[in-house]
Amino acid sequence: MKALIGMEDKHSESMDKYIKALMDISQAINSDLYLEEILKLIVMVTAKVTGVEICSLWIVDENDGRIHLKATQAIDKDYVKDRVLNINEGVVGYVVAANHPLIVRDVLKEPRFKEKEMAKKLGLKSMASIPLQVRDEKVIGVLNCFTSDYHDFTETEVNLITTVANQSAVAIFNSELLVKTKVIQEELETRKLIERSKEILMRRMNIKSDEAFRWIQKRSMDSRKSMRQIAEAILLSEDLY
Repeated sequence: MKALIGMEDKHSESMDKYIKALMDISQAINSDLYLEEILKLIVMVTAKVTGVEICSLWIVDENDGRIHLKATQAIDKDYVKDRVLNINEGVVGYVVAANHPLIVRDVLKEPRFKEKEMAKKLGLKSMASIPLQVRDEKVIGVLNCFTSDYHDFTETEVNLITTVANQSAVAIFNSELLVKTKVIQEELETRKLIERSKEILMRRMNIKSDEAFRWIQKRSMDSRKSMRQIAEAILLSEDLY
């Protein structure tokens, strides 16, 4: 009976740690931290709560279509060096392509695991590799957790890592959306400035709209300044008149 009570207390303590970890991650996502800091915090909290040796987060780069290591709490230079994988390459590539978690008890016996020498050096034994998914179930990355002892990841542990992975995906998605929104806003603002500067040139130089645009464009190329900078200079000169 005492043993059973002890197991219940231990389970309750683990759940409290998991919930606290998820709260910490959620607060980080909703904070003013930069994305890199958020991802770093996510892997550190996940490693601490689950007790894994190494936790790493990989992200698919839409520009080159490859998967890049973006965050890890590991400090070994062989692990933190610039690492990139193709889709379908290694365990990470498989998880991205298959859109499915992969739990490996012995990484040295897993054919998809490529870095066996590094695993031997660092003493890595088991791993859980979980896809990062956004709402439309698109995989944008992978969260890896390695243990230093052979370990059978429990359903609770896998669920926790999956929840963390999904929260990571939200942070990444929101960050990318914010950047895209800022780019769009800047583009619209630039267009407004150019239109206003065109009107000034049309009035001053008695030229048509397309001629005013070409004038701004040529001045931009000749001076090696952006069209926005030229437009702002025109508007500033108008204010000085």
